[in-house]
Amino acid sequence: MNIQKLIETAKMLVADNKGLLAMDESNPTCNKRFAKLGIPQTEEARRAYRELIITTPGLGEYISGAILYDETIHQQTPDGTPFIQVIINAGIIPGIKVDIGAKDMAGHPGEKITEGLDGLRDRLKEYFQMGARFAKWRAVITIADGIPSRGCIEANAQALARYAALCQEAGLVPIVEPEVLMDGVHSLSRCGEVTEEVLRTVFKQLYRQRVMLEGMILKPNMVLPGLTCSQQESVDEVADATVNCLLRAVPAAVPGITFLSGGQSGKLASARLNAMNFRFKSRSPWALAFSFARAIQQPALEIWQGKEANVSAAQQALLHRAKCNWAARRGEYNAAMEETGV
Repeated sequence: MNIQKLIETAKMLVADNKGLLAMDESNPTCNKRFAKLGIPQTEEARRAYRELIITTPGLGEYISGAILYDETIHQQTPDGTPFIQVIINAGIIPGIKVDIGAKDMAGHPGEKITEGLDGLRDRLKEYFQMGARFAKWRAVITIADGIPSRGCIEANAQALARYAALCQEAGLVPIVEPEVLMDGVHSLSRCGEVTEEVLRTVFKQLYRQRVMLEGMILKPNMVLPGLTCSQQESVDEVADATVNCLLRAVPAAVPGITFLSGGQSGKLASARLNAMNFRFKSRSPWALAFSFARAIQQPALEIWQGKEANVSAAQQALLHRAKCNWAARRGEYNAAMEETGV
């Protein structure tokens, strides 16, 4: 393990007010999004869409790292250039999703456990040789009547910690993603309670597995009311609840927190991230950044619709959302940016 290199890479992933672009949707998930827009659900269509993303001019000005899916990291441009080389040439650090998905957890109705530890050491070694320098593993926690259970939280926390230890052994910075889902009728305060419990449990396991906190990135959910909760708090209230939760549960040694968007609209995710940085940046021990997927990509996907003629306009929309989140990291995002496109 090259400790200094891991620390340097983790710092680079949250440097210069940049953030991560999560383009690691599985093939079934990507195909579902294509189907809604009438785009062919083929490997070539997925390749063309991901090429559109990584060849967006100027993307490296706002994006520090790109999380890829296994299919994507093996793909090439039409002239034979590996995608991973295109990403590196753009000044972006390549990363890779390494879990194989959340499955129903035995004995725990309504709860999931993320799988993928079997054979992970060898897969990480291969990805490092290909050029990846960080990885991602997502755990899924659901809030509903009687759940999450301690058994589910602890099992997912231990898996995250074992994954993170294997990543650092292989020279990859682990992105540790314990996601408390937005789905449900739960309140903002209930989400805060569960998120804090999950994070405390995750860091307890990270210590036990001897994961170096300075060489990892946390990718949590924002503390939010459930999507179908009757009370939806303001942007500032969400910012306060989220950062106060993190201050109680996340050690200062962690260099950066890159929030997932979790189904929020692009504008709302930017506004909430902006409020966190505007209100807390001067006293936050970690960088408060982003690791968004749909909240950056969705407008571009809707413009592209699988048509070559729409690539340039789609890339402009993608770059705009990346720039909005870069501004949100500075605490300088505002609604006027959406109107002017600046």
